[in-house]
Amino acid sequence: MAMAIAHHRESSSGSITRHLDSTGKYVRYTSEQVEALERVYAECPKPSSLRRQQLVRECPILSNIEPKQIKVWFQNRRCREKQRKEASRLQTVNRKLNAMNKLLMEENDRLQKQVSQLVCENGFMRQQLQTVPAAATTDASCDSVVTTPQPSRRDANNAAGLLSIAEETLAEFLSKATGTAVDWVQMPGMKPGPDSVGIFAISQSCGGVAARACGLVSLESSKIAEILKDRPSWFRDCRSLEVFTMFPAGNGGTIELVYTQVYAPTTLAPARDFWTLRYTTTLENGSLVVCERSLSGSGAGPSAAAAAQFVRAEMLPSGYLIRPCEGGGSIIHIVDHLNLEAWNVPEVLRPLYESSKVVAQKMTIAALRYIRQIAQETSGEVVYGLGRQPAVLRTFSQRLSRGFNDAVNGFNDNGWSLINCEGAEDVVLAVNSTKNFGTTSNPANSLTYPGGVLCAKASMLLQNVSPAVLVRFLREHRSEWADFNIDAYSAATLKANSYAYPGMRPTRFTGSQIIMPLGHTIENEELLEVIRLEGHPMVQEDAFVSRDIHLLQICSGIDENAVGACSELIFAPIDEMFPDDAPLLPSGFRIIPLDSRSSDAKGSQRTLDLTSSLEVGCGTSNAAGDASSSQSSRSVLTIAFQFPFESSMQDNVTNMAHQYVRSVISSVQRVAMAISPSGGSPALGPKLSPGSPEALTLAHWICKSYSFQLGSELIRSDSLENESVLKNLWNHQDAILCCSLKQALPVFLFANQSGLDMLETTLVALQDITLDKIFDESGRKALCSDFPKLMQQGFAYLPGGICASTMGRHVSYEQAIAWKVLEADETTVHCLAFSFINWSFV
Repeated sequence: MAMAIAHHRESSSGSITRHLDSTGKYVRYTSEQVEALERVYAECPKPSSLRRQQLVRECPILSNIEPKQIKVWFQNRRCREKQRKEASRLQTVNRKLNAMNKLLMEENDRLQKQVSQLVCENGFMRQQLQTVPAAATTDASCDSVVTTPQPSRRDANNAAGLLSIAEETLAEFLSKATGTAVDWVQMPGMKPGPDSVGIFAISQSCGGVAARACGLVSLESSKIAEILKDRPSWFRDCRSLEVFTMFPAGNGGTIELVYTQVYAPTTLAPARDFWTLRYTTTLENGSLVVCERSLSGSGAGPSAAAAAQFVRAEMLPSGYLIRPCEGGGSIIHIVDHLNLEAWNVPEVLRPLYESSKVVAQKMTIAALRYIRQIAQETSGEVVYGLGRQPAVLRTFSQRLSRGFNDAVNGFNDNGWSLINCEGAEDVVLAVNSTKNFGTTSNPANSLTYPGGVLCAKASMLLQNVSPAVLVRFLREHRSEWADFNIDAYSAATLKANSYAYPGMRPTRFTGSQIIMPLGHTIENEELLEVIRLEGHPMVQEDAFVSRDIHLLQICSGIDENAVGACSELIFAPIDEMFPDDAPLLPSGFRIIPLDSRSSDAKGSQRTLDLTSSLEVGCGTSNAAGDASSSQSSRSVLTIAFQFPFESSMQDNVTNMAHQYVRSVISSVQRVAMAISPSGGSPALGPKLSPGSPEALTLAHWICKSYSFQLGSELIRSDSLENESVLKNLWNHQDAILCCSLKQALPVFLFANQSGLDMLETTLVALQDITLDKIFDESGRKALCSDFPKLMQQGFAYLPGGICASTMGRHVSYEQAIAWKVLEADETTVHCLAFSFINWSFV
């Protein structure tokens, strides 16, 4: 068989095809036989398929071929298909590598130019220092020889002046994109390579904040330009972009006067707007350029009334250089250079407006990622759930983000007005009496509330908390902060004549939430999913009425090691069979880091590490070091919740919304304190007794008790005498969990990384899970029957079965081992430990 696959050859002449069999001899097949075999293979490509054998037997034309020869033919056919796929993949990779190599060579040339320029400047400075004494003795009248070049006079009120501005903008943009006009340094955390999205850089020292990206995209140049010019489609903070004037330039390009509004990320600072000139043209080498810059004058642009809630920001020469590649696709250079007028925001928020890294994350990287996402969707590489088209799901994500931004900003021209504006009040209430939640494509699905919509929002500062860890906790453990009756109230507005104030139809939340993924971006930085919250009515006559709540949700920035501008959890109630143009009323959370992510990443890693969670009242030196190193870690949390209401119930809904958001804030602050690396004791104080062991001690107890009870080693014996026992236990391939026996229902107090992955939870949330919650009925019966044996002999082997994660997903395991964990005196039982072997999601 190996020879048949390794020495496969094929030749055809007329209607006869020859193939090598397992002995190395040629076997002749007619064209009809080959067609029959191809049909069977197309229907059943997997080997050892009973269906394939049945199809072969049912085909008379294959009856005179030995089964062994047919088996070899299928093996060779599968081998040829793999070879073709591999050849195609290698060709694609080769084209990509060639394009990336060209890109890196150009980047290298730019860096060499930058080095040469720095050498020249250094030599010039040396010469100036040497000639200063001589120049001091010469006639001062020579100073008049040196004159400062005067800027050219440009009139933005006529076509000739605008064309002059456009040409200057083009030259300055190209000098930034491919030249040395800006001192670029590599973006921290973004390393170039064949699998990377692109090459990213930020400005080291220049006026304003600037970011640059270049990468390979498998799309036509004109298509890329069309996408990038539609800024609201990929830039989530862009509220609107309106082209006021467009006229052709003399060289075949176009000049546009554009007014752009950009959302504020928090409730603490006003939004920004831009009045710019955008120039689109084609260079002599065939490259397509779209460059843009602000026009002078704060009063320029639309009427002052339209821009009353905005601060005019400045866009320095920026844009896109798109060059077609020989093998298909395009190489794109992106430059974003802004002056966001940071003086106009509170000092604590200025890092958001003075950081080139933030601009890179929110605009430059987002643009390149979006284009690559479109390219992959076009090529069919992206698979989405529930039969939804990629464009539809992308629109859902954009609408959720846009609705949340509208709620946070509360613009007057959208119909929002403040109810309370007291400076001492932490929760801001705004009402919109004209809000119409509809879609342009299907007015029948529009929702207009007789009273309107009320928004309760707040922003606050968080210290020493990882945004990724906090948002991940809020996503996975909704019951820790949300009120099911409030969700039911919001969901009821989607159904005709079912509007009701909370509490009128009481419902009990079971605590179970099921996450159904719909799609994700190419690097998993954003997830789109449907959340089903299971509820049961508390009134007997409603026993057969479903009380489940469905939410459409986007979650981003939950990987603490990834480079991202912020972490978000935005959701909106939807109908169970939501149409593509379903109305949405988003609420949610946004957490933006104000400082570098290095301290956040370090602190958050410690939160998920074994050493961070089991110490109560007795911190170690390592913990103190981590806490001191992350003192500068700050982030701003923005919360916004929307509530529809009828006019007669506005006061009731206002009080309810105010109390509910304050309750959510308290819950989030409690969680933030728990997961903060400097929080230590508050994190787990209520869950563990003051006498609980430190992490290293517990790790030793677990391993030594396993060896004592079962007579074998859980981890290597040579690592039991040092601190590596902690690391080895944390990274053990089996899911290891410990539960306390001091409560009526055993509660988990520790799990290694594999155990947390199996339960889809975190160490903080783990301690709210009881042992009986993870086993199914058969698993609970097996545990109950073996429990006396476990307590008597110290261990027990449990048969394989099914358990459940906190997300409601089923997990299978081949076997589970339970043993008693003894304290240092080897007589006192501290807890029970479980090891789930070879687990996997079903």
